[in-house]
Amino acid sequence: SRFSAGQILPANRNTPSPIDPETIQVPVGYEPDPADLALSSIPGQEMFDPRKRKFSEEELKPQPMIKKARKVFIPDDLKDDKYWARRRKNNMAAKRSRDARRLKENQIAIRASFLEKENSALRQEVADLRKELGKCKNVLAKYEARHGPL
Repeated sequence: SRFSAGQILPANRNTPSPIDPETIQVPVGYEPDPADLALSSIPGQEMFDPRKRKFSEEELKPQPMIKKARKVFIPDDLKDDKYWARRRKNNMAAKRSRDARRLKENQIAIRASFLEKENSALRQEVADLRKELGKCKNVLAKYEARHGPL
């Protein structure tokens, strides 16, 4: 049966519900190397999951190159206990900082790898859906040519 623009649409009309893009799951053949995951996870905490972790704009900004201060030579006779305590404390802080940076870089690299694969899968799906949509449009055009618009 046909309806004019002013008529109310039937209750049984088959209109799909809107889809939240965040809920769409795409099969991605991605299995990160367990060694890489270990290098991207904080020991004692849950394993880093590149499928779920999202990085903020701020976290992905490149870091500026910071010029190191020139080394100041300290003569041996001034290297007292206080000096060595400061050196140990600074060395530990520098190591923590390097380790934290390396962890974050590893996480970003693994996340990027996952996103590359997901992007390929999505592009393939878009291509498949476009092909299917083209076929559907052809069928619809043939139907409407024979029977008039739906």
